[in-house]
Amino acid sequence: MRKVKILLAGTVAALAVSGSVAHAERGTDGELKILFWQAVSTLNPYLSGGTKEVYSSSMVIEPLARYDEKGELTPTLVTEIPTADNGGVSPDMMSMTWKLIPDVKWSDGTPFTAEDVVFTWQYCTAPDGGCAQAAQYEGVKSVEAVDPQTVKITFSEPKYYPYSAFVGAQSPIIQKAQFKDCVGAKAPGCTSANFGPIGTGPFVVKDFKPNDVITFEANPNYRDPAKPAFATVTLKGGGDATSAARAVLETGEFDYAWNMQVEPEVLATMLQAGKGKIETAFGTQVERINLNWYNPDPALGDKRSTKEAGPHPALSDPAVRRALSMAIDRTIIDEAGYGESGQPTCNIVPAPDMYISTANDWCLTQDIEGAKKLLDEAGWTPGPDGIRAKDGVRLSFLYQTSTNSVRQATQELVKDMWSQIGVASELRNVSASVFFGGDPASPDTFQKFYADVEMYTNNFDGTDPEKYLAEWLCDKVPGPENGWQGQNIPRYCNPEYDKLVAELAKTGDLGKRAELARKANDMLTAEGAHIPLIHRGQPSAVSLSIEGLRMNAWDSELWNVADWSRKK
Repeated sequence: MRKVKILLAGTVAALAVSGSVAHAERGTDGELKILFWQAVSTLNPYLSGGTKEVYSSSMVIEPLARYDEKGELTPTLVTEIPTADNGGVSPDMMSMTWKLIPDVKWSDGTPFTAEDVVFTWQYCTAPDGGCAQAAQYEGVKSVEAVDPQTVKITFSEPKYYPYSAFVGAQSPIIQKAQFKDCVGAKAPGCTSANFGPIGTGPFVVKDFKPNDVITFEANPNYRDPAKPAFATVTLKGGGDATSAARAVLETGEFDYAWNMQVEPEVLATMLQAGKGKIETAFGTQVERINLNWYNPDPALGDKRSTKEAGPHPALSDPAVRRALSMAIDRTIIDEAGYGESGQPTCNIVPAPDMYISTANDWCLTQDIEGAKKLLDEAGWTPGPDGIRAKDGVRLSFLYQTSTNSVRQATQELVKDMWSQIGVASELRNVSASVFFGGDPASPDTFQKFYADVEMYTNNFDGTDPEKYLAEWLCDKVPGPENGWQGQNIPRYCNPEYDKLVAELAKTGDLGKRAELARKANDMLTAEGAHIPLIHRGQPSAVSLSIEGLRMNAWDSELWNVADWSRKK
């Protein structure tokens, strides 16, 4: 039991409500202008796995606790982080208890209570719902309001790292009164609530034009009467990463631009204008190519990319999946698109250090001849046009990603590399606001995955990968039954992997947890659920007039926007 206590206490930093120097008066710094070149489509992160939705909504709705810029847990809506040492986590690891801060109000002036926390769990786990963040609640048996200020979570079995549900920007609390009629299949249709959630955060939604612009106002009921410093926030969406960088670094039109996925030499030129800077933090972001394990043939209609479609005719072959990875030169991709803000990787869990595996480092060295030999031995032979085929199936893939100059350049590089081993590629890019939007009616979302392969970046909150690795469980595959909101985008399913993640959930020893996490990571890469490419930093452009920002790669980048102010 002693090692378990070390885990539960040692991973937690602040155990009391942390504060910082208060602003003189709320709203004295006027307007804050933020630019997301990937436009926001909803402010309900439970209906979209997109980072843009998680980050933008984090200014309004909050979790019980979040991760700071060091990756350490810090209280948000609670008095302290429950641990084994302070009695907040039961000795048998079967339950944990959160104590809410007294007198917190929703932005509409009504009390924030334990019932709202219970409802949030019910909302995300509703039988007919499509919750994009279902993995956050994996292993939770029940959530109970002991009293208005006390929440008890009971697990289905001992939970040795219990900081998942209601922790981090991906798992915020939503108001029961606002969403009570939006549970299950009704969730996507609650436009008013999804576009304007009532929250406890520093800002409230004034107006939301999907895939365009959001205006926020300071929350009059925010728990710190001196914050936020800004009276309003305008979050503009759309455009591209290069123009977003220019709007902060060269023209000074905006104060903050998220996700500067821009060629290094272009950013260097812009910085010479002296109006802004690039803030970068390395966390767990990995640019990867997902391989579709289901058949996405358009001729299958509504069955495409679902279990009913059957396995992919080519990517179901392990030799094909391995050869595609072997053919890629990750160093060239890194030098061309990322520079100092990236490094080649073979891991989907690239940090912290204790979780980094070297078992798949074969992928760091391009091996064209080895990939050709592998395909030859598997019976994939080149045709007259040089494209390999077997039993009437050609190695020709639709390769999609979001619209971005770095991503399109990566597509071109990978297409050329794959052509060298006899694999053809049709390249497609989709507007980021649509690709990451989560609209169950759209055929172009990354969850629908109506392509053979697709590329994007993903990461996880905090420093423990358990809940992230749970995203590849068999029951997390997106499909019509869950509104296409499952997190297992490649449609990977291996009962042995499920068992490994279940064992991780039952393990308290830090060393053993790291070993199991590495094994799960290795299985995903070795079996070809995806092809990891680049461990990305999170570079964003910030005006030199903004202070108080603490760049965070472990949670929402806007996690402490209440502390931002303009230099006088």
